Amino acid sequence: MVTLGELVLIQELHRQGLSISAIAQQVGRDRKTVRRHINKGLEPPTYKPRPKQPRLIEAYEPYIRERIALFPTMSAQRLLREIIEKGYKGKYTQVRKFVASVKPPKTREFERRFETPPGKQAQIDFAEFAVSFTDEDSIDDQGVVTPVNRKVWLFSFVLGHSRWLWGSFCPNQNLATVLRCHVAALEELRSLGGGAPQETLYDRMKTAVIGEDPNGVLIFNESLTALLSYYDITPRACKAYRPKTKGKVERPFRYIREDFFLGRTFKNMEDLNQQFTTWRNEVANARKHATTGRFISEAVAEECSALTALPLQPYDAVLGVERRITRDGMVSVDGNLYSVPNGVKRRTVEIQIHTDTIKIYEQSNLIAVHPVLQGKNGRRVDPAHRAVKPKASLPIQGQANAGHQGVQTRPLEVYDDIAAILASQPVPAASLSGVPL
Repeated sequence: MVTLGELVLIQELHRQGLSISAIAQQVGRDRKTVRRHINKGLEPPTYKPRPKQPRLIEAYEPYIRERIALFPTMSAQRLLREIIEKGYKGKYTQVRKFVASVKPPKTREFERRFETPPGKQAQIDFAEFAVSFTDEDSIDDQGVVTPVNRKVWLFSFVLGHSRWLWGSFCPNQNLATVLRCHVAALEELRSLGGGAPQETLYDRMKTAVIGEDPNGVLIFNESLTALLSYYDITPRACKAYRPKTKGKVERPFRYIREDFFLGRTFKNMEDLNQQFTTWRNEVANARKHATTGRFISEAVAEECSALTALPLQPYDAVLGVERRITRDGMVSVDGNLYSVPNGVKRRTVEIQIHTDTIKIYEQSNLIAVHPVLQGKNGRRVDPAHRAVKPKASLPIQGQANAGHQGVQTRPLEVYDDIAAILASQPVPAASLSGVPL
């Protein structure tokens, strides 16, 4: 079969005046073939249709159609094993392509938006952020500033009906942080005239859901359950790998990154949370929500009336742990160091982690109270724990015997007389009985 490239070469060589024999020798074709194509001119070659080759799967197509009709979701791998038992010698690719052509197309259902009534639900989750604090930047000898990147986590609390947002950036996701953030969010709702929702929805984070029982019932963390019971809240958990179940708290994370986080600088964790609180009050909770079409500040004012009234006192979460005292009189709690007073006798003390305070006990006696430090690698020393005791002052000359009453003073001549008497002759003890010593 002469290719189009060979036809072009034959015509070009013929135009240059080469003989048919020379052209045939150069292109490697017979002279008759060369002459025929010179006479025909430059025409694309025509090819006869290739005869249809029998496919190995054709004999098994009726069986596959029948199985798909009965079981539309049956896999191609399963069907391949079945037809191999019937003698199929082909490859899996033919089976997969044929199964895809005969399976009914999947109908994609539209997503249903789930709206919660006022006061019904709050959705809670964490999101990870990478940040560099200017207070922690390292500066080398040439004055080059190298930022130190670290991870922080944003705890987010969103009311399902009004989309009111509360959040706080935290150094970790441990249980003490989770309890502290719950109490802080509910206390801010108290300041707005509201209270607690009927239920809180979580994903499968370990500080909320710790497992399932043999019947598939979720087991929630006891400390978290105690806090929620105090506020009359029921915990709920969404299905695994179903983030859309709690989309009201998932979607704001992207909004927070794009509208607040990007392009800002922060000195430290405290500055980060201060800026976030300002943005949350002035921007996020003051905007008109795109889905509900309502201003969040107005919607939350209405939802507050549907929330459950809070107890008079905030929940005081207590987590008890034991810690050893370091040589410099410090104990470590959640990556931070807190001082204990001088003179503590025991090397191990009990730590009670409350919502906002750290209390240290020695044999059930309270010996120290500290505010909870945010972040890690912090160090707090109570000045009272390191107070230096004043040294005892020496008595001033002339005042040594001022406080001693009844001590008789005598001139030094008396001692000279006594010495002379003793040196001259032995004196009976009775003769000296009247001499005052």
